Amino acid sequence: MGTMKSERDVSNDSLSLTAPVRESDRQQGFRAVGIAVSKLAGPIVAKRGGGILVRLKADWAAIIGSDWASVTWPCALGRDGVLKLRLASTAALELQHRAPLLIERINLFFGRSVVTRLALVQGPLPLDLSPSDAIVPRLAAGEVAALDERLSVIADPELRAALGRLGHAVVGRRS
Repeated sequence: MGTMKSERDVSNDSLSLTAPVRESDRQQGFRAVGIAVSKLAGPIVAKRGGGILVRLKADWAAIIGSDWASVTWPCALGRDGVLKLRLASTAALELQHRAPLLIERINLFFGRSVVTRLALVQGPLPLDLSPSDAIVPRLAAGEVAALDERLSVIADPELRAALGRLGHAVVGRRS
């Protein structure tokens, strides 16, 4: 029969991957791993440029200005410094001419050369509506009555409701 080694003997014979833990440091139950994971993954993400893209997306309006931020969105940042920028088709031509200015603003924000050039991709933006656009002002009682009168001739209730929402938005923005 082989001899059984105690737990203490086994740990002395094998390579230990963890630092010794004192009994006073041990806690019973579940522990949050978020802090440990962020400490391990943080340097890796920062080294590969992922942290730069996250920060770029978080501060996008502050970096390039609210006008450009409403028609553009950073999608990806390559290792060679190419920033893939999704933009509304209406802004493509002007942004193509102003690309050096945007690159300068981005690099100035980070304090070093992060972006070398822009790759422009026309398409829908992830956040098409800004919060100020989503708020429709309240209509006056006369405007509501006039809108209801115009919609009363429409028989289909779903169509009437959809046109009512559209009319409310149009009349509200005009006044």
